[in-house]
Amino acid sequence: MGRKAPKVILTDQCASIQRAIELYMPTTIHRWCIWHIMKKIPNKLNGYKGHIDIEQEMSHVVWNSYTKDAFHRNWNVFLTKYGLGGNKWLSKLYEDWHIWIPVYLDHHFWAGMRSTQRSESMHLFFNKFITRNSSLRQFVKQYDNCLASREQIEREFDVAYFYTVIPCATKSAIGAQFQHVYTHEKFMEVQAQFRGKVNCITRSMHSTLGFTTYEVIEQVFNSTFNKFFITYDAVSREVKCQCLLFESRGILCHHSISILSFDRVDNMTLKYILERWSKNIKRRHTHIKSSQDEPLLEPRSKRFDELVFQSHNICEFESESEELTRILHWEFDKVMAEMQEYKERSKGKSSLCHEKATLSDVNELQSPHVSKQEAGSRTDLDQTWKKRSQMP
Repeated sequence: MGRKAPKVILTDQCASIQRAIELYMPTTIHRWCIWHIMKKIPNKLNGYKGHIDIEQEMSHVVWNSYTKDAFHRNWNVFLTKYGLGGNKWLSKLYEDWHIWIPVYLDHHFWAGMRSTQRSESMHLFFNKFITRNSSLRQFVKQYDNCLASREQIEREFDVAYFYTVIPCATKSAIGAQFQHVYTHEKFMEVQAQFRGKVNCITRSMHSTLGFTTYEVIEQVFNSTFNKFFITYDAVSREVKCQCLLFESRGILCHHSISILSFDRVDNMTLKYILERWSKNIKRRHTHIKSSQDEPLLEPRSKRFDELVFQSHNICEFESESEELTRILHWEFDKVMAEMQEYKERSKGKSSLCHEKATLSDVNELQSPHVSKQEAGSRTDLDQTWKKRSQMP
């Protein structure tokens, strides 16, 4: 991991893992899998009268406490109401509230992860190819097949993203922005938020110098309503909701969408359209070699390996001193800026019409051939590099 600790980590309730994270990754935000905790409720509390109501009430306290004060208040009311003050399991959970209660963690970005089930689903995927009894030879062969299967699935999704469009559920111009950029799966999640807007009643509380606070009343059930406060800055076009859905999952919530509609905002700032959900995202793992690789991808893999080899030699030499390392960082920044400038120039010289693209065209996007015009641009770039290498 490049000697960098992860920003966040999700585990089950393992005391050994918790101690290790605290000791070796003190800056990492650690979260317990909430699915495993909630799953234990029936076994831990089934001896109490009305345990079904207890389970529902506890779930409501956990998921519908949108401020820290509200959580502590609701938790104490819950314990008193059902006489659970002496329950050791609940008392221990309460001591560790900072590591599993959503309101304490959702201001960090989790990409939608609250459960270790995602890693378990990955285990299930690999179990289709290998078992604990697989030999080393079988593992190598099956791992190769596993990569090929994964790549094939991703290619099929890529084709679907290029040739099919999911209709917008509303006439919102903001919705159309997400429709154009996001993958189908992620756009459907966004669509759910746009549909949820119909259950919201919005009213402006107060406004000062373009900064407005709104109150949104959301109808959850027939007689159950939740209240949220949302702020919107008309200058920076930034919106912040109490539910922290965007901060934790990277998706704009229906409360925010409601106030944007109320304020007649028809263009969403790019801050809220994340590249990680884009259907045009570049996958770095495609550089990993596999015997199943298409011939079209082999030249690109070869170029990649050559660059990695040369970069490794440079880094090994430059890392001998702080001064050399500083110079290399500076050069890397300059090269990156030049490459981006070259890429922008190349865009104007060659383009691919998606409406007439074929499946082979989509695959070629992963390894574009060099046109004569591009070759000329590349010659210019090479000359720039030669001039730089001659500089003292």
